[in-house]
Amino acid sequence: MAKLESTFLNMFLTLFIVTALSSLAASVVYNMTKGPIAEVARQKQQKAIEQVLPGFTDLKRFSVMPANGQDSLVFFEGTNDGEVVGVAVNTYTNLGYSGLIKLMVGFKPDGTIVNYEVLDHKETPGLGSKIAEGFKTQFNGTNPSQTTLKVKKDGGEIDAITAATISSRAVCDALQRASAAYEEVKKQQND
Repeated sequence: MAKLESTFLNMFLTLFIVTALSSLAASVVYNMTKGPIAEVARQKQQKAIEQVLPGFTDLKRFSVMPANGQDSLVFFEGTNDGEVVGVAVNTYTNLGYSGLIKLMVGFKPDGTIVNYEVLDHKETPGLGSKIAEGFKTQFNGTNPSQTTLKVKKDGGEIDAITAATISSRAVCDALQRASAAYEEVKKQQND
């Protein structure tokens, strides 16, 4: 095979061909994996709803723009035989140590937290990642309208994760945002 002469035109054509082939390969892989990735995300969300909102047979989905947020919250109102059994809220906070944390939190009709599941986070493994472990159980049965959802260091009643206070505060922020939005939804439904 003859060696190409090292000219500007040959280098430009070689780089152009390599770039075009790489872009085409990335595009093909993206299109092949887009559907399966979306399906996994849908299944993860459905599983989270089932864990934070037990006993529902039907779900009604709607979005609400919170007063203190930049993006809307997605509500899944669960009913059983036409009676509301609670709501699951896909909430978020940008106050995590590594930024965005997404949670699914379940509320009883009176606003009491049933449970929450972590949908996505990039917190430090072994520290902030504990928001998805035992830390979350202290919120179960808590009604944010009657309790201050802040860590004890900030005057609240929540025990922060040791060496992960920022992540703990972020979870409180996300849950407080969901609770405030749910209270607003209930107020509008009763008017």
